[in-house]
Amino acid sequence: MDIYDVLSYFARIATLLLVIPIHESAHALMAKWLGDDTAERQGRISLNPMAHLDPLGSLLMIFTGFGWAKPVPVNPVRMKKYRAGFALTALAGPVSNLIAAYLAGLAYAIILCTRSGLDALYSAKVTPLLCVIILLQYLFQVNIGLALFNLIPFPPLDGFNVLRYFTSDKFDRWFYQHQREVSIGFFVFILVITYIPSRFNPLYYARSAVSDLLWKTVSWIPKAKWGY
Repeated sequence: MDIYDVLSYFARIATLLLVIPIHESAHALMAKWLGDDTAERQGRISLNPMAHLDPLGSLLMIFTGFGWAKPVPVNPVRMKKYRAGFALTALAGPVSNLIAAYLAGLAYAIILCTRSGLDALYSAKVTPLLCVIILLQYLFQVNIGLALFNLIPFPPLDGFNVLRYFTSDKFDRWFYQHQREVSIGFFVFILVITYIPSRFNPLYYARSAVSDLLWKTVSWIPKAKWGY
Protein backbone atom coordinates (compact mmCIF):
# COMPACT_ATOMS: atom_id res chain seq x y z
CA MET A 1 0.00 0.00 0.00
CA ASP A 2 1.56 3.30 -1.09
CA ILE A 3 1.09 6.71 0.46
CA TYR A 4 -1.67 7.58 -2.03
CA ASP A 5 -3.69 4.58 -0.84
CA VAL A 6 -3.21 5.64 2.77
CA LEU A 7 -4.33 9.18 1.97
CA SER A 8 -7.32 7.77 0.10
CA TYR A 9 -8.55 5.82 3.11
CA PHE A 10 -8.17 8.84 5.37
CA ALA A 11 -10.03 10.88 2.77
CA ARG A 12 -12.88 8.32 2.76
CA ILE A 13 -13.21 8.54 6.52
CA ALA A 14 -13.07 12.35 6.48
CA THR A 15 -15.66 12.36 3.70
CA LEU A 16 -17.96 10.16 5.77
CA LEU A 17 -17.71 12.57 8.69
CA LEU A 18 -18.64 15.46 6.41
CA VAL A 19 -21.23 13.91 4.10
CA ILE A 20 -23.48 12.14 6.61
CA PRO A 21 -24.19 15.26 8.73
CA ILE A 22 -25.08 17.25 5.60
CA HIS A 23 -27.52 14.59 4.42
CA GLU A 24 -29.24 14.01 7.76
CA SER A 25 -29.34 17.67 8.76
CA ALA A 26 -31.05 18.42 5.44
CA HIS A 27 -33.81 15.94 6.34
CA ALA A 28 -34.24 17.47 9.78
CA LEU A 29 -34.15 21.04 8.52
CA MET A 30 -36.74 20.38 5.82
CA ALA A 31 -39.02 18.72 8.36
CA LYS A 32 -38.71 21.77 10.60
CA TRP A 33 -39.55 24.11 7.73
CA LEU A 34 -42.66 22.03 7.02
CA GLY A 35 -43.85 22.19 10.64
CA ASP A 36 -42.30 19.15 12.37
CA ASP A 37 -39.54 19.93 14.88
CA THR A 38 -39.18 16.33 16.15
CA ALA A 39 -35.71 15.87 14.64
CA GLU A 40 -34.56 19.29 15.78
CA ARG A 41 -35.53 18.52 19.39
CA GLN A 42 -33.45 15.32 19.17
CA GLY A 43 -30.37 17.23 18.02
CA ARG A 44 -30.41 16.06 14.42
CA ILE A 45 -29.86 19.49 12.87
CA SER A 46 -26.16 19.24 13.56
CA LEU A 47 -22.87 18.84 11.72
CA ASN A 48 -21.63 16.59 14.52
CA PRO A 49 -21.26 13.16 12.82
CA MET A 50 -21.80 11.32 16.11
CA ALA A 51 -25.43 12.45 16.03
CA HIS A 52 -26.02 10.63 12.74
CA LEU A 53 -23.67 7.68 12.12
CA ASP A 54 -24.94 4.12 11.71
CA PRO A 55 -22.14 1.52 12.17
CA LEU A 56 -23.01 -0.81 9.26
CA GLY A 57 -24.05 1.97 6.90
CA SER A 58 -20.82 3.85 7.68
CA LEU A 59 -18.62 0.82 6.96
CA LEU A 60 -20.36 0.22 3.65
CA MET A 61 -19.85 3.84 2.67
CA ILE A 62 -16.12 3.66 3.43
CA PHE A 63 -15.56 0.48 1.43
CA THR A 64 -18.20 0.72 -1.33
CA GLY A 65 -19.21 4.39 -1.58
CA PHE A 66 -22.85 3.49 -0.78
CA GLY A 67 -24.41 3.50 2.67
CA TRP A 68 -26.81 5.11 5.11
CA ALA A 69 -27.06 6.79 8.53
CA LYS A 70 -29.44 6.63 11.47
CA PRO A 71 -32.96 7.52 10.31
CA VAL A 72 -34.10 11.03 11.11
CA PRO A 73 -37.30 10.92 13.22
CA VAL A 74 -40.14 12.55 11.34
CA ASN A 75 -43.76 13.00 12.39
CA PRO A 76 -45.55 13.91 9.14
CA VAL A 77 -48.86 14.30 11.00
CA ARG A 78 -47.52 17.64 12.22
CA MET A 79 -47.05 18.82 8.64
CA LYS A 80 -49.82 20.58 6.73
CA LYS A 81 -49.71 18.08 3.87
CA TYR A 82 -48.88 14.59 5.12
CA ARG A 83 -47.60 12.84 2.00
CA ALA A 84 -46.06 15.87 0.31
CA GLY A 85 -44.24 16.82 3.53
CA PHE A 86 -42.89 13.33 4.04
CA ALA A 87 -41.70 13.14 0.42
CA LEU A 88 -40.03 16.56 0.49
CA THR A 89 -38.30 15.73 3.76
CA ALA A 90 -36.99 12.48 2.27
CA LEU A 91 -35.87 14.19 -0.94
CA ALA A 92 -33.95 16.90 0.93
CA GLY A 93 -31.15 14.49 1.89
CA PRO A 94 -30.19 13.31 -1.62
CA VAL A 95 -30.59 16.83 -3.02
CA SER A 96 -28.21 18.20 -0.39
CA ASN A 97 -25.65 15.57 -1.41
CA LEU A 98 -25.90 16.48 -5.08
CA ILE A 99 -25.38 20.14 -4.19
CA ALA A 100 -22.36 19.21 -2.05
CA ALA A 101 -20.98 17.09 -4.92
CA TYR A 102 -21.30 20.04 -7.28
CA LEU A 103 -19.48 22.35 -4.85
CA ALA A 104 -16.70 19.77 -4.39
CA GLY A 105 -16.35 19.44 -8.17
CA LEU A 106 -16.29 23.21 -8.53
CA ALA A 107 -13.55 23.55 -5.91
CA TYR A 108 -11.57 20.73 -7.57
CA ALA A 109 -11.82 22.39 -10.98
CA ILE A 110 -10.71 25.75 -9.55
CA ILE A 111 -7.65 24.16 -7.93
CA LEU A 112 -6.68 22.42 -11.18
CA CYS A 113 -6.82 25.71 -13.08
CA THR A 114 -3.74 26.80 -11.11
CA ARG A 115 -0.18 25.62 -11.60
CA SER A 116 0.22 24.84 -7.90
CA GLY A 117 -2.83 22.59 -8.08
CA LEU A 118 -1.46 20.57 -10.99
CA ASP A 119 1.98 20.43 -9.37
CA ALA A 120 0.41 18.96 -6.23
CA LEU A 121 -1.69 16.46 -8.19
CA TYR A 122 1.15 15.09 -10.31
CA SER A 123 3.96 15.36 -7.78
CA ALA A 124 5.19 12.31 -5.87
CA LYS A 125 5.37 14.39 -2.72
CA VAL A 126 2.60 14.55 -0.13
CA THR A 127 1.53 18.14 0.39
CA PRO A 128 -1.42 19.76 2.17
CA LEU A 129 -2.83 20.74 -1.24
CA LEU A 130 -2.66 17.12 -2.45
CA CYS A 131 -4.63 16.07 0.64
CA VAL A 132 -7.27 18.68 -0.20
CA ILE A 133 -7.44 17.46 -3.81
CA ILE A 134 -7.92 13.83 -2.75
CA LEU A 135 -10.57 14.86 -0.22
CA LEU A 136 -12.46 16.80 -2.89
CA GLN A 137 -12.34 13.78 -5.21
CA TYR A 138 -13.97 11.61 -2.57
CA LEU A 139 -16.44 14.30 -1.58
CA PHE A 140 -17.53 14.49 -5.21
CA GLN A 141 -17.94 10.73 -5.71
CA VAL A 142 -19.30 9.75 -2.28
CA ASN A 143 -21.92 12.51 -2.26
CA ILE A 144 -23.17 11.28 -5.63
CA GLY A 145 -23.10 7.66 -4.47
CA LEU A 146 -25.01 8.43 -1.28
CA ALA A 147 -27.63 10.47 -3.14
CA LEU A 148 -28.28 7.76 -5.73
CA PHE A 149 -28.29 4.93 -3.22
CA ASN A 150 -30.83 6.69 -1.03
CA LEU A 151 -33.07 7.44 -4.00
CA ILE A 152 -33.66 3.73 -4.57
CA PRO A 153 -37.39 3.14 -3.80
CA PHE A 154 -36.74 0.45 -1.20
CA PRO A 155 -37.50 0.92 2.52
CA PRO A 156 -36.00 2.40 4.61
CA LEU A 157 -34.24 4.47 1.93
CA ASP A 158 -35.36 7.98 1.01
CA GLY A 159 -36.58 6.90 -2.41
CA PHE A 160 -39.24 4.75 -0.79
CA ASN A 161 -40.62 7.71 1.17
CA VAL A 162 -40.66 9.78 -2.02
CA LEU A 163 -42.51 6.94 -3.74
CA ARG A 164 -45.14 6.92 -0.99
CA TYR A 165 -46.29 10.36 -2.15
CA PHE A 166 -47.75 8.60 -5.20
CA THR A 167 -49.36 5.71 -3.27
CA SER A 168 -52.41 5.36 -1.03
CA ASP A 169 -53.27 4.49 2.57
CA LYS A 170 -53.93 0.93 1.38
CA PHE A 171 -50.29 0.63 0.37
CA ASP A 172 -49.20 1.96 3.78
CA ARG A 173 -51.25 -0.72 5.52
CA TRP A 174 -49.73 -3.43 3.33
CA PHE A 175 -46.23 -2.16 4.10
CA TYR A 176 -46.75 -2.15 7.87
CA GLN A 177 -48.20 -5.68 7.72
CA HIS A 178 -45.15 -6.98 5.84
CA GLN A 179 -42.30 -5.05 7.46
CA ARG A 180 -40.43 -8.22 8.46
CA GLU A 181 -40.40 -9.58 4.89
CA VAL A 182 -39.41 -6.17 3.54
CA SER A 183 -36.53 -5.93 6.03
CA ILE A 184 -35.22 -9.32 4.91
CA GLY A 185 -35.51 -8.20 1.30
CA PHE A 186 -33.53 -5.05 2.10
CA PHE A 187 -30.76 -7.11 3.73
CA VAL A 188 -30.53 -9.33 0.63
CA PHE A 189 -30.51 -6.23 -1.55
CA ILE A 190 -27.58 -4.77 0.42
CA LEU A 191 -25.60 -8.00 0.01
CA VAL A 192 -26.21 -7.99 -3.74
CA ILE A 193 -25.26 -4.32 -4.15
CA THR A 194 -22.13 -4.79 -2.03
CA TYR A 195 -20.71 -7.85 -3.76
CA ILE A 196 -21.96 -7.64 -7.34
CA PRO A 197 -19.15 -6.75 -9.80
CA SER A 198 -19.17 -3.17 -11.02
CA ARG A 199 -19.93 -4.16 -14.61
CA PHE A 200 -23.22 -5.69 -13.44
CA ASN A 201 -24.08 -3.04 -10.87
CA PRO A 202 -26.64 -0.46 -12.09
CA LEU A 203 -25.63 1.92 -9.30
CA TYR A 204 -22.10 1.99 -10.68
CA TYR A 205 -23.36 3.12 -14.09
CA ALA A 206 -25.79 5.59 -12.55
CA ARG A 207 -23.03 7.15 -10.48
CA SER A 208 -20.78 7.39 -13.55
CA ALA A 209 -23.54 9.10 -15.52
CA VAL A 210 -24.32 11.63 -12.78
CA SER A 211 -20.59 12.25 -12.22
CA ASP A 212 -20.13 13.03 -15.91
CA LEU A 213 -23.16 15.32 -15.88
CA LEU A 214 -22.02 17.27 -12.82
CA TRP A 215 -18.49 17.49 -14.10
CA LYS A 216 -19.77 19.09 -17.31
CA THR A 217 -21.34 21.85 -15.19
CA VAL A 218 -17.86 22.90 -13.99
CA SER A 219 -15.90 22.06 -17.15
CA TRP A 220 -16.06 25.72 -18.21
CA ILE A 221 -13.20 26.31 -15.77
CA PRO A 222 -10.03 25.81 -17.87
CA LYS A 223 -7.47 23.30 -16.66
CA ALA A 224 -4.00 24.74 -16.23
CA LYS A 225 -1.51 23.87 -18.98
CA TRP A 226 2.12 23.89 -18.00
CA GLY A 227 3.53 20.90 -19.81
CA TYR A 228 1.21 18.27 -18.27
